[in-house]
Amino acid sequence: MLIAIKKLLEHNAYFISFALTATIIYLSLSSLEHLPVKISVSDKFLHALAYTTLTLSWLFAVKKSHKQIKSKLIIAIAIFSFGVALEVLQDKLTANRTMDYQDVIANTVGILLGLSSFRYLLKIYKRI
Repeated sequence: MLIAIKKLLEHNAYFISFALTATIIYLSLSSLEHLPVKISVSDKFLHALAYTTLTLSWLFAVKKSHKQIKSKLIIAIAIFSFGVALEVLQDKLTANRTMDYQDVIANTVGILLGLSSFRYLLKIYKRI
């Protein structure tokens, strides 16, 4: 069963990464007050979690070059730039969202968590 899930994830790695990216765009630029569920977790924790997940998804999508520091650095810089761009867009395009440098810090923490945990998670992934 785990091997079947692994194969499914491998064949859809880029789709999953793009879907997570699109989800973060949607959640960052839309009003979430209409949602029937109220989340009582820290906004900064959610930012860190989202960007950890996003970083890991892109690292796994391009895992064939996982040993290259350059690939990891490009992914990290791209995701960081993406987060900063979304913060600017929140300020410019939305009426109910504002730019927050603390969100950028939380995003960066998430990126660093993703980068630092990738090697360990890749070892577990290879054992399946």
